Amino acid sequence: FGTSFITDAVSKVELGERPFRITIGKRSILGDVVIISTGATAKLLDLESVNRMMGHGISACATCDGWFFRDKEIVVIGGGDSACEEADYLTKFASKVTIIHRRDELRASKIMQQKVFDNPKIDFLWNHVVVDFIGTETEGLQGVKVKNTKTGVESVVKPQGAFFAIGHKPNTELFTGQLELDSVGYIITEPGSTKTNIPGVFACGDVQDSIYRQAVTAAGSGCMAAIDAQKFLAEQGG
Repeated sequence: FGTSFITDAVSKVELGERPFRITIGKRSILGDVVIISTGATAKLLDLESVNRMMGHGISACATCDGWFFRDKEIVVIGGGDSACEEADYLTKFASKVTIIHRRDELRASKIMQQKVFDNPKIDFLWNHVVVDFIGTETEGLQGVKVKNTKTGVESVVKPQGAFFAIGHKPNTELFTGQLELDSVGYIITEPGSTKTNIPGVFACGDVQDSIYRQAVTAAGSGCMAAIDAQKFLAEQGG
C-alpha cells in the first residue's frame, strides 16, 4: 500500500501543531497523524551477566518463556503484584518457583500475597538481592549469586531459570511535556480508544497498557489505532 520503512532511531517528536514533525537523524518527516507504538521495556538489573544470559536462562516474560522450564526449578525476582502473578503462572510449568525479594514481606496486594502463599510450589527467599548470574550462553543458567540484605553474606542458589518481575518502563521520553502521561509514564488514552490528549495523535500497545502487556492485545490496539487514524483523516477531509 505504498508504505515505506525507515530503520533508524527517532531523535525528536514535535506535536505542537499539525502537520506533526518527526526528526530522524538529519531528516524530518511531516505527518497529519502519528501513531505511537514504542512499547515498554522490562526493568532489569544492571549486570553484565544479564545482558549475556538474557534468553539463555534469564527472561522477563513468563507467558512468553515459561513453557521452556517445564519440570525445572526457577526463581522470580521481585516482590509486587507482577512478581506474584508471574510466579503463580510459572507453577503451571516449573516444579518449584522461588520468589527472591529484598525485604521480609511482599509489596503485592493482600489477595495476590495470599494466592502465592497458598501455592505449594512457591517458596520465598526473603531479605536477599541478586548480585550476579552464573552460566554461559551454551550451558544456560547454572546459578544465581544472592546477598542477604541484613547480614551481607553471599550465597548461590541453583535454579535452571530466572525471571525478572520488577516492573516495566514505558518508552515515552520523546513525548514528555507534550502528551498526557500517568504517574509511571504510560500514555493516557481515552477509554475504548487509542486517542491521546492531542487530536491526530494515537497510542497503541504496551506504551499505553500497563495491565495486559501481551502481543495479542498490543496487535489488537494497533488495529484500533489504524482505524482511529483513518477516521480522523476522513473527518479532516484528508
